[in-house]
Amino acid sequence: MRFFKITLYLFSFLVILTVLLPLIKKDYWVFRVFDYPRLQKFVIVGSLIAIWLLFFRNTKLVLDWGIIIFLALTFLHLFYVILPFTFLSKTMIDRVKAPNQETLNLLVSNIYQYNKSYSKLITVIKKRNPDVVFLVETDQKWLDAVIELREEYPYYIEIPKENTYGLLFYSKLPIKKTQINYLIDNEIPSIIVDLEFDSQIVRIYGLHPTPPVPQENKFSTERDAEILMVGKMAKDYEDPCLVIGDMNDVAWSYTTKLFLKTSELMDPRRGRGMYSTFNAKKWLLRWPLDHYFLSSHFRLVSMNVEKSIDSDHFPISISLIISKKDESDKMTADEEDKALANKKINAGINGEPL
Repeated sequence: MRFFKITLYLFSFLVILTVLLPLIKKDYWVFRVFDYPRLQKFVIVGSLIAIWLLFFRNTKLVLDWGIIIFLALTFLHLFYVILPFTFLSKTMIDRVKAPNQETLNLLVSNIYQYNKSYSKLITVIKKRNPDVVFLVETDQKWLDAVIELREEYPYYIEIPKENTYGLLFYSKLPIKKTQINYLIDNEIPSIIVDLEFDSQIVRIYGLHPTPPVPQENKFSTERDAEILMVGKMAKDYEDPCLVIGDMNDVAWSYTTKLFLKTSELMDPRRGRGMYSTFNAKKWLLRWPLDHYFLSSHFRLVSMNVEKSIDSDHFPISISLIISKKDESDKMTADEEDKALANKKINAGINGEPL
């Protein structure tokens, strides 16, 4: 029992540490990477509380009760963080069950550059039959493998790269304007596309910034800056627009919340579920990395995490209609938020991690 309790002490301290680290708003990966597994930590903390109360509920040690109380506080904190992404919370975008107008259907997929199950992706695309397909992490081999999409999708942008940051964009809808940007890194593209849909223009911002992990980027600075730069662009655009892609950031992180305030876009996950897309290969380590953020012109018809294509990400699809603007649920940035967003953008441009 002594060894068991020492182990419980150590594990409890470690778990509490992983909850506290993301509260430190620094860009170093150690602080940012623990943003991801909030649901997993919620379950682990709840289990630890149950173990402490089951085996040591009669303890007289102040340290033991201090740990139990601290675990309870972290449990409540984690519940507060993930609550907006459950059915218990208010939705951000209204749903339309039976739309009586044309729908805009999109599919986003990080295909994992070294994945060779090309046919599985094609099968998902054919089954879902979206109007727009956005593929990230695509190299020349993937371009060659999906080039048949040009038959059904005559409007396209193809930026294959061998560095895991290639982008492929295919559309059945006419493309009226295209802009390829390298906002932060000369090797990491993002796109802006104006599509003609339902007799109007819909703007799509597509991106795939680097994650804050040691093998990719030790800091979240470049990721945060790119996301926030696109957020400011979206806010300045008055007509219907979407920001889509693998953001390498979870829906509940403070940077995503800052993005929502900066862009004044809305997250259709809120009030509906997590729609976790990563890691497709490890069901215990899943969180939402692939996103659709929508301007207030849209209403949600459906959103689905699709079947595995042998990538480490699941594809995710969405169906929308355009309606009149409804800004009642949008977040807005105060002066402190605006200053932080500008500070992060400047840090990314100048390569000076915060």
